[in-house]
Amino acid sequence: MSEPIRLSKRLIELIGCSRREAELYIEGGWVTVDGEVIEEPQFKVDTQTVELNPAAKADAPEPVTIILHKPAAMSDADALALITPGTLSEEHSFGKRPLKGHFLRLEPISTLQANASGLMVFSQDWKILRKLTDDRSKIEQEYIVEISGDMVAHGLNRLNHGLTYKGKELPAVKASWQNENRLRFAMKNPQPGIIAQLCEAVGVKIVSVRRIRIGGVSMGKLPEGQWRYMTGKEKF
Repeated sequence: MSEPIRLSKRLIELIGCSRREAELYIEGGWVTVDGEVIEEPQFKVDTQTVELNPAAKADAPEPVTIILHKPAAMSDADALALITPGTLSEEHSFGKRPLKGHFLRLEPISTLQANASGLMVFSQDWKILRKLTDDRSKIEQEYIVEISGDMVAHGLNRLNHGLTYKGKELPAVKASWQNENRLRFAMKNPQPGIIAQLCEAVGVKIVSVRRIRIGGVSMGKLPEGQWRYMTGKEKF
């Protein structure tokens, strides 16, 4: 009886490719063993049926950027654990095949305000990492803030033109009503706690905060606790 061998070696025997090509085919999700996709070149096979997808390309997987709808009750540090194949939004599950490599070396880039929910960005792409780090002060973020209480007279105007609260000068923001209980804030590089201070300065208290956009990338109709791939057409 023959000894089990590496899947990459079996693929080389089957199609006559190089070792590197075999690894790229396997890591790209193009190879099945008895009908099941296997992405580990070191996977051991014996008598199983090994097949290569006819559409296979021996290309290194491109780095991905992932948009997550983080729940408010979860810390930024724990949010990474939510990104699994099973939490990919069904509505966004077309166009890119999830690979195991997509869940490795993901870097969280965009911290949220304390107790906030909404859009978080995780990326393997150094260009995205650099963009969101170096241009942080230039990229606008948008939040939906549910509030309680009655806003002071001309409060919205004061938010839009800047105001002073407890001796501290607060930045002007783009503020508007979404409905009678929700404000929409747009600002660049909001400092920790600034949204709460802005609300308190005009007499209202925060019930919840949800980030819905960073630059040109919107969270859209992404269910809480689920994620999607950032598309090539989106730009921060």
